[in-house]
Amino acid sequence: MFNQLRNLAKRIKKEFELYRLIYKHPDTPRMAKFLFGLAIGYLLLPFDLIPDFIPVLGQLDDVVIVPLLIYFALKLTPRAVVEYCRNNVN
Repeated sequence: MFNQLRNLAKRIKKEFELYRLIYKHPDTPRMAKFLFGLAIGYLLLPFDLIPDFIPVLGQLDDVVIVPLLIYFALKLTPRAVVEYCRNNVN
């Protein structure tokens, strides 16, 4: 169980590093950078589209909106940039 959590934490860390490298890459489109920034901002800002005190839906918006923003940012980014950055993740 502990090893699974450790592996999951490592994978998440690698994914965040990948997104950072994609964001900093000069060939990443501005719209993709905007969506990455929006995803990070949405996680960090204290307000949500659906307030957290509403049961289930309040927490569900974070779980749905942020991955969707990242998904669309990755779709807008050229595949060569994503592969280059994926190969350079520690």
